[in-house]
Amino acid sequence: MPRILGVDVPNDKPTYISLTYLFGVGTVSAIDLCYALGVDPQAKASTLSEDDIARINTHLDKELTVEGALRRKVQQDISRLREIRCYRGIRHRRGLPVRGQRTRTNARTRKGVKKTVAGKKGVKDMKH
Repeated sequence: MPRILGVDVPNDKPTYISLTYLFGVGTVSAIDLCYALGVDPQAKASTLSEDDIARINTHLDKELTVEGALRRKVQQDISRLREIRCYRGIRHRRGLPVRGQRTRTNARTRKGVKKTVAGKKGVKDMKH
């Protein structure tokens, strides 16, 4: 397995698909990277030479923000939103959807498992 920027990329897949295993590298940027460096995107990653891997590493370091640096940048952006207490920051703090999704139903991914509130149905019964 070739090791690129501290990540083991799979041997048996084409180079452009193997590069997408890096955080911050998608299909389009992986294909652009291959053509910029003169690497065959369809060749298996196991056929990459040490020179090719070194060129990919240096190009990624210079041109793109990937892996640890990108994760750090995303976390800093979120913490900045929380500190300035803007709407998105408040949503991050409370663990609610940030991008305008509805929360009356369907926000289970962000809100977690249902927390049942006791006595909700009993309110109607007491009026009679």
